[in-house]
Amino acid sequence: MTFFRASALANNAHHAPRVLLVTLSNIGDLVLTTPALIALHAAWPTALVDVVADQRSSSLLAHCPYLGDVFLRDKTAGLRGLIALVRALRRRRYLAVVDLRTDFLPFLLRTERRSMRFLVRQHLQDLHSVEQHLAVVNHLLQASGTPPAPRVWWPETTATWAMTQKALLPGRVLALAPGANWAGKCWPLTAFIDLAGQVAPRFESLLLLGSAAERDAAEAIAAASPLPSLNLAGTTSLLEVAAILAHCEAFVGNDSGLGHLAAAAGIPTLTVFGPGQPARYRPWGPLAAILCAPGGELAALPASLVASALFRHLAACKTTDQVGA
Repeated sequence: MTFFRASALANNAHHAPRVLLVTLSNIGDLVLTTPALIALHAAWPTALVDVVADQRSSSLLAHCPYLGDVFLRDKTAGLRGLIALVRALRRRRYLAVVDLRTDFLPFLLRTERRSMRFLVRQHLQDLHSVEQHLAVVNHLLQASGTPPAPRVWWPETTATWAMTQKALLPGRVLALAPGANWAGKCWPLTAFIDLAGQVAPRFESLLLLGSAAERDAAEAIAAASPLPSLNLAGTTSLLEVAAILAHCEAFVGNDSGLGHLAAAAGIPTLTVFGPGQPARYRPWGPLAAILCAPGGELAALPASLVASALFRHLAACKTTDQVGA
């Protein structure tokens, strides 16, 4: 496991107290570590939180108001990269170090308070990843409690961009994301097309999201849908995706990072699972629901069942909002 150091954010105070969080790499995994980041800030509200992260997902933390320096992981850098990371981190004495990735790095750093997974591993079985990450933090703090909701932060310019894009779509918007990081996690494209037709009574438009590799699939859904559609697959940053999701009424997608971004954006989400471990890796939060395919076979999951589950989930979310009000 190797790393290199990234540039510090320009607005960081050079002499502020610091804590360090070593996060995970994939988009969804990183989103699920943000409750641990929030908990560290709550424990040391005057400190900046330095982060070890990966290039592909670190942008999700770039506008966190209490972020310190970001140290980027480089898997190709070998032992030389690890040595460079340790040297960079050892220039600073940390109030505390929490490592969600390795069981060795905190012992190489200058701190008197450290926590990592092996210290609490016997208590992590059957817990969701968010709960596991918070358990590592709570071991350090000698605390307990339920995890805060995951968060993603974006700048005002991104918020303005999202509002401009939302203005292109009428009424209630359903976001769909037909992709995932491997084909076995993908609900068939024909099922997404069927779903786009079946949700027409409940929504007025569709937003299609994903990577550049998924743009053609998104375009096929848009072309077949009776609803006005906007295909942004392959054209957005991660922060832009999160910001525009906040303007949608709901999200439906595969087990992928976009489902976690939707949950962090605070909208009702429905994630369809085939293979995988939903009990551990599903999107986290009261507005996040899942639907597991029969026998783990996504091809056996009909669009009518997903549409019904979505409508029930939206009704339950509305009831919860009314009770909370």
